[in-house]
Amino acid sequence: MPGVVAFTSNIEDLSTQEGYQFEFRCMRCNNGYRSSFHRSLFGFGGRVAAIGGGLLGGSLGGDVESAGWNSSMLMSGTGSPAKDKELAKAAQEVHDRFYQCNRCGKWVCRDVCWNNDRGLCVECAPKLGEETAFMQAQAQRGQLEEKIQAQDLTQGVNYTDQATGLCPSCHQESGGGKFCQHCGAAMAAAPTATKRFCGNCGSEIATGIKFCGECGTPAP
Repeated sequence: MPGVVAFTSNIEDLSTQEGYQFEFRCMRCNNGYRSSFHRSLFGFGGRVAAIGGGLLGGSLGGDVESAGWNSSMLMSGTGSPAKDKELAKAAQEVHDRFYQCNRCGKWVCRDVCWNNDRGLCVECAPKLGEETAFMQAQAQRGQLEEKIQAQDLTQGVNYTDQATGLCPSCHQESGGGKFCQHCGAAMAAAPTATKRFCGNCGSEIATGIKFCGECGTPAP
């Protein structure tokens, strides 16, 4: 009986009718390696089968079948004993470039995602030097943000009147001041009329009215 062939989920089969090749990727950073391309016994794209199906019934056909191939395998690149052997070779070729973390089960690349001191991947056991540098940078960013927030950076910015992003006169960016930075047009919105109320009964008094319409008290 043929032996079993170990495989993992980080393998992509790039084999074609011309030959065999496999891609192995790190399950953390997605970096990877491709195995060497090995041309198949019928590396001319399975064209032997295309010449005539009768050939597979003759002496050539016997050779093909003994190699573990049939016409379907030859044309589609599906599994075969020959392909199993090539997969085993490819796995051995990249064996030293990947480690499997016994804690999370992921296959990760040796150069970036493996903590050699801990014998685990860097997700399960982060490298302390890199983690310290990351935390320091995060802390510096937070402290810098706090210091910037404490500064008054609004001098010269008109934040009391209604703001507009584009100048209504020249339609360019206003700059955020009282006048457009491009054409000098005033950016302040027209003042809103102040409402008036009767000092006696509290009723609202319209603009231009001199006496309260409810109690006759002179308007303010």
